[in-house]
Amino acid sequence: MAVALAGTGAVLAASGLPAAASARPRHPHGVTFQRLATFPAYRNTSIDDTASAEISTVTEDGRTVVYTDSPGERLGFVDIRDPGRPRPAGTLALGGEPTSVAHLGGLLLAAVNTSESYTNPSGELVVVDARTRTVRARIDLGGQPDSVAVAPSGRYVAVAVENERDEDVNGGALPQLPPGWLSVIDTRTWTVHRVDLTGLAEVGPGDPEPEYVSINSRDEAVVSLQENNHLAVVDLRSRRVRAHFSAGTVTVSGVDTRDDDRITLDGTITAKREPDGVAWLSDDLFATANEGDYEGGTRGWSIFDRRGRVVWDAGNTLEHLAVEHGLYPDKRSDAKGIEPENVAFGRFGGVPYVFVNSERGNFTAVYDVSRPWAPVFRQMLPTTNGPEGVVAVPSRGLFVVSSEEDDPDNGIRGTVQVYGIGRGAFPSIVSRNEIPWGALSALSPVPGRPWQVQTVTDAVYSPTRILTVDTRTRPAAITDELTVTKDGVPVGYDAEGLVARRGGGWWLAVEGAKTTPNLLVRLDRGGAVRQEVPLPADVAAAVTTNGLEGVAESGGALWVAVQRELTTDPAGITRIGRYDLRTGGWSWLGYPLEKADTGWVGLSELVAVDRNTFAVIERDNQRGPAASIKRIYAFDVPAHWTGMPTVHKRLVKDLLPALSADHGWVQDKVEGLAVAGDGRTYAVTDNDGLDDATGETVFLRLGRLL
Repeated sequence: MAVALAGTGAVLAASGLPAAASARPRHPHGVTFQRLATFPAYRNTSIDDTASAEISTVTEDGRTVVYTDSPGERLGFVDIRDPGRPRPAGTLALGGEPTSVAHLGGLLLAAVNTSESYTNPSGELVVVDARTRTVRARIDLGGQPDSVAVAPSGRYVAVAVENERDEDVNGGALPQLPPGWLSVIDTRTWTVHRVDLTGLAEVGPGDPEPEYVSINSRDEAVVSLQENNHLAVVDLRSRRVRAHFSAGTVTVSGVDTRDDDRITLDGTITAKREPDGVAWLSDDLFATANEGDYEGGTRGWSIFDRRGRVVWDAGNTLEHLAVEHGLYPDKRSDAKGIEPENVAFGRFGGVPYVFVNSERGNFTAVYDVSRPWAPVFRQMLPTTNGPEGVVAVPSRGLFVVSSEEDDPDNGIRGTVQVYGIGRGAFPSIVSRNEIPWGALSALSPVPGRPWQVQTVTDAVYSPTRILTVDTRTRPAAITDELTVTKDGVPVGYDAEGLVARRGGGWWLAVEGAKTTPNLLVRLDRGGAVRQEVPLPADVAAAVTTNGLEGVAESGGALWVAVQRELTTDPAGITRIGRYDLRTGGWSWLGYPLEKADTGWVGLSELVAVDRNTFAVIERDNQRGPAASIKRIYAFDVPAHWTGMPTVHKRLVKDLLPALSADHGWVQDKVEGLAVAGDGRTYAVTDNDGLDDATGETVFLRLGRLL
C-alpha cells in the first residue's frame, strides 16, 4: 500500500510552510531540559583507546547506561545514580560488533554482528545478566542484526536483521542479496522465528533491509526498511505483517542544497523519506527520523498512523531551526543536510515528548506532541558529534544521547550525554529572521549603541559578513547582517579580528595562509573595502599560518595580536603590533605565552580597555577534558619604546569554569571578546561551522570585568 499524499498531512509535507508555523513554542505547560553531564566513552578504558557510544539503553532500575561500542566490540557501562556525575562502570567484550542494545527486566539484549562479509552475513543476540554481566545465552540470528527492541509486555523481542548492502558495489543500489528479515523471539521459550519482508516495497522488493524497530503495547512492531523507503507493522503474536506502506516522497522548499561555503535557504529537494529511527507515540501513531540513504532524505521527521497516513511532517522546519541555532552543517548541503538519525518518545510531567537526533547538526530537538497533528518545538539541545542513540527515562526525569564519532586528532570523542529536567544555558545566542550564522571569530562594541556588539564570520563562510548582536535578550540575538564587498563584489576573508570605527565602518584583522597575506582591512559604513594594509615585509616573511587574530583601535593607532610566535622570535613569545594610522609605521611588543601540557597556546583576540591598557584572550587548542588554558589577560603598554620589549600580563579571568558550566564538551576556540558601551564584557566561541567540531557556540556574559 502506498502513502496517500492527500489531505492535511500531505499539504504540510509538500510545502513545509504550515508546519513551520506550528514549530514554535505556544504552550506554557510542560517541562524544559538541561544537559547534566558529558561522559567520554574512553573513560571506561583509556584516553588513547578508540571508543565509541552508538546505541544505548538504561537498565530497569534507571541507574546504569549501557551503550554499544562498535570499534571495541563491547558494551560500555556508565553509572548514573548521580546523573550529574556519571562514573565509568566498565565494559563487556562481545566477540563481535554490537549494533544495538535493549533491556528486559534484569537482562541486557545485545545485537551483535559477526559477519565475514556482506554476502555472508551472520549475527547473534547476546543475552547478558545486567547485574553480574555474565553471558546467559547466545542466540543465532542467521544474519546481520541492526536494531533490537523489547515489547512493553516483555513477551517478545524483535530484531531487525538488515543484512546491509555494500555501498561500494553498484553505487550502493539495491538489490544486493541476501535479503533481510525481522526476527521475533518469544521470551517464554527464547525460540527465534523469521518474519519475511520480501515483496513489500516498491524499491528493491526482493532485498528488504530493515533498519530500526519499535514495539507498542499491542505487541506490534513498526519496522523501517530504510533503503527500501518502506515501513511495515508486524503483529508479533502471529508473526504476520498487518500493514505496510511506502514512506513516501516529499518536496521540500527553502533548504540549502549547495556546498558552497554559504548557508542559503533557497533550494528545493524532492526526495524519498528513507526513515531510519522509528518510535511509537501510541498504539496507533509512530514517528520516523527521515535521514535518507543513497536516494533520499527529507531533512525532517514525520508522524504516521498505523495505516500509513502522514499525520504531520516537519517539512523544512527542523533544518531552519538548525540555522537559527547556528547548528547547520553547510558542507552537507548537497547531501542530506542535518540528517535526522533517530527518534525517541517519553512522557514527562504528563506531557508527551518526541526527541529527534540530528547526526550532522549535532543536536537533539525536543517537541511537545500533545497534538500529534501539530507538534510544538520546545527546545534544542547540543550534543557531541554524530548523535545516534537517544533513550527517554521518564521515571528519573532523564533522557540520554549517545554519540558515536571518535576522532582524537581533532579533539572529538564518543560520548554519553545525560539530560534532565531543568533550564540550562543553551542556546546562549540565536538568530532572528533566519539569518544564517556560525564561525563567529571576533567581537566589537558598537559606538553609540551600548546594548549591541558586532561579530564577523571567518573563512568557514564566504563572503565575509558582519553580524549585529542584541545583548538585551536571552538568548542574545543576531538581528542584522552586512556583507563585505570589494570593488562592488562580495568578498571572502579569513576575518579573525573586528573593531567598529567611531566615525563609521570597521577594521578587520585578516589571517593569512600559505598563499594569502595577513592584512588590516578598512571598511566603510556600507561594508565596502577601502584600504588593505599588509604587514611589514620582514614580519610577513616570518609569520606562520597562525597570524593576525585580533584588532583594536586606540590613541590614533591600530593594535593587532599575532596568534603564535614568528619563526624569527623566541619560543613562547608572540607579538602585539601597533600600526600608526598617521604615519603608517609599525612597532612591536612581545607577549609571553603560557605553556600547555598538550597542544599549543596562542592569542585569539585583542581589546582596548583604555588608551594604555589592553586585554587578550589566550587559549590552547584543546577541547573537552583536555582543555586547560582559556583565559583573559590584561597588560599595559609603555608610552614610548624601542626594540620589542615584553609586556607584563596579569590574569583577569579564567574562562574554563564558564565554558564548562553547561556540562558539555568544552569548546577550544574562544575567539571573540568585547567591552560593550554599557561596560559589560562579552566573549564568544567560534564553532568552525561544524567542520570537525561539535558546532556548539557559547556566548558568555562576563559582567563588568574590564
